[in-house]
Amino acid sequence: MSKQASDSSDYELKGATEVGNFFISNYPPYSFWSPDKVNEIQDAMARSPEPGNPLGMYLHIPFCRKRCHFCYFRVYTGAKSAEIKDYVAAALKELDMYTAQPFIGNRKPSFIYFGGGTPSFLSTDMLRELVEEMDKRLSWSDAKEIAFECEPGTLTEKKIKVIKDLGITRLSLGVENLDDHILEINGRAHRTPEIERAYKAAQDAGFEQINIDLIAGMLEETEDNWKRTVEKAIAMDPESITVYQMEVPYNTTIYQRMKESGMLKAPVANWETKRRWVTYAYEQLEQSGYEVKSAYTAVKKGKNAEFLYRDLLWKGADLLSLGVASFGHINGTHYQNNHDIDPYLDLVGKDQFPIYRALTPTDEERLIREFILHFKLGWIDPAYYREKFGVDVRERFSEQLGHMKKWGFIDRDDTIISVTRQGLLQIDVLLHEFFLPEHVNQRYA
Repeated sequence: MSKQASDSSDYELKGATEVGNFFISNYPPYSFWSPDKVNEIQDAMARSPEPGNPLGMYLHIPFCRKRCHFCYFRVYTGAKSAEIKDYVAAALKELDMYTAQPFIGNRKPSFIYFGGGTPSFLSTDMLRELVEEMDKRLSWSDAKEIAFECEPGTLTEKKIKVIKDLGITRLSLGVENLDDHILEINGRAHRTPEIERAYKAAQDAGFEQINIDLIAGMLEETEDNWKRTVEKAIAMDPESITVYQMEVPYNTTIYQRMKESGMLKAPVANWETKRRWVTYAYEQLEQSGYEVKSAYTAVKKGKNAEFLYRDLLWKGADLLSLGVASFGHINGTHYQNNHDIDPYLDLVGKDQFPIYRALTPTDEERLIREFILHFKLGWIDPAYYREKFGVDVRERFSEQLGHMKKWGFIDRDDTIISVTRQGLLQIDVLLHEFFLPEHVNQRYA
């Protein structure tokens, strides 16, 4: 399995940022999911759920005011009210089809996530209707977390109050930076006054948890700007701060501009700079009472900052996913919906599941998936894998763990494998060390 790497340079990202998406969110890589395996998800839906496995629900809202220059998600700008209404109706009809399937069992969702795009792009009336109708079809009464992504410029005090009244527990604001020039040059629709107004209103509304997202290494970002952004973010005092390192996937505006001008290197901060900036952010956050809980997230000590969507999904929970291009997981099989809105609407209108591709991992691939995703949290408990998979991961991955120990990326004691800060800062590249041979060259997982 191992690449037989002799030193850490085979895994460290150095120099200028090149085009590609290095962020790992699943395993095996998405390129191995295929349309000819859609029958596998249909079979999975027809089975009763695994005893004790929680059920989550995800809805993709693909509408935005603007498309950010670094965005690689399926989003649509300029949508009219009637188009949004048709999309919501299709998502509810899709939910109807799922709730009739045996995999639901007697379960209610333990966690719910509204992602995008921009869920907060929807009007207050549309949000009320959407949530009420979803709850009628599959009751949310057992949900421990309902997470909702927002673009600050779409929020008003009235909308924030409505979102809170609908039961949202985790509000995530896509702040990204706290400098108007950086926001503008990167194609963000909002500016700092909108961030400040939205954040204050969210605090006043009393959400259980507010998260803000930041991105290190954006177009024209400087050392001074990053330090000011970190300082301002800490002063906001949210329960959670998520920090990403800027990437430039192929289907972004930045890449298209690079292609047109013949550029090979992305015009953003290099990898060493981004890691240094994230290191600075985490050091400042720790000095201000935060704990680094994953490769990307710091949470305020003593605050409710769980993220069940991430934690349960990474442990193999079922995820009923709705909407264009959304990713789900049912009874051990992964699936993705059609990635274009017109075919999605057409298939749902014909009472057909809009599923485009699927994959059922082997037992070994399931083990690797949970192992590498848990690595992102910064620690591994081998006892968990012995109990769930009957595998001693210290032996199973002894060669890979030996490499990482030698490189200074992990520490090991008698019970826990801990990832060092140096390892966390480049975790998505390091995880390729655990890939099966047939997946090792899939760099953009």
